[in-house]
Amino acid sequence: MQSKRVLVTGAAGFIGFHLSQKLLAQDYQVIGLDNLNDYYDVSLKKARLLALQKNPGFTFLQGNLHDTPLVEKTFSDFKFDYVVNLSAQAGLRYSLQNPHAYVESNIQGFLNILEACRHHKPAHLVYASSSSVYGANKQMPFSVHQNVDHPISLYAATKKSNELMAHTYSVLFKIPTTGLRFFNVYGPYGRPDMALFIFTKSILEGKPIEVYNHGKMRRDFTYVDDIVEGISRLIPKVAEPNPTWDAYHPDPATSFAPYKLYNIGNTKPVELMYYIEILEQKLGKKAIKNFLPMQDGEVTETYSDVDDLIKDVGFKPTTPIEIGIGKFVDWYLDYYKIKL
Repeated sequence: MQSKRVLVTGAAGFIGFHLSQKLLAQDYQVIGLDNLNDYYDVSLKKARLLALQKNPGFTFLQGNLHDTPLVEKTFSDFKFDYVVNLSAQAGLRYSLQNPHAYVESNIQGFLNILEACRHHKPAHLVYASSSSVYGANKQMPFSVHQNVDHPISLYAATKKSNELMAHTYSVLFKIPTTGLRFFNVYGPYGRPDMALFIFTKSILEGKPIEVYNHGKMRRDFTYVDDIVEGISRLIPKVAEPNPTWDAYHPDPATSFAPYKLYNIGNTKPVELMYYIEILEQKLGKKAIKNFLPMQDGEVTETYSDVDDLIKDVGFKPTTPIEIGIGKFVDWYLDYYKIKL
């Protein structure tokens, strides 16, 4: 039997790399699309790519999602069974400096994916949203059944827009779409602009780390293997209409169309200072801490409700930070050839 063919956009990115590895191990054919932009160290993206290209089931295409002819040709050439869109301009703080990059990649790029799905009919479109869409919400834990109309960053607004755009295409063209709200993902091959990477580098170099809101933050840190396990289980779980959906009491997480939203998070908010403490233990070195006020666009706490994920695919992220941070540190020391 011929293996299923999956498009993974952002395949040279942090989550895209780990997901591609997981799918290849499950005998999918993976076509990875990535523009290899220089938002962060391109050599790290190339290292991920090199690891993927060792598997004959992986095909790499370089290009931008906002290149409409390229996206159309890619769908036409490969006839995908499934599409997983992880490509995006990432980074909350960067959206304050370069907002146009977010609209180009996260809105225009996603529109091209939706249009290609409209014309080429893959069985399921799965796409990355973000826990940042919860914005000003204070009711914990964050549930996909809550209203999320108050984003506090442009990045979050583009992710919420993706959910709205996907719903529209699910309604108009019956495209099954599933949006995934990831919570504070970390792990080996992580992005250099993410806190764990920045903290590790600074501590090892004896430089201060910037601790926002004076450390008074809690995050639902989720190990990358748990994220990709959730995604891989949801790919063949094709979104279906909710027969009990009520237009007078609309559920934001489901629809009368084939549309679904899920959180993927560890469900155990961790104090930022404890997170730093575990990292210090793993590195055997204390951090020099520079305490700063809250940054624009940040929230004080994230905490996920994953009941729907458990109910529908029987999975819940469980990796504790004590294990996950240790695995990241092991990778970091090996990758950069550092001896403690």
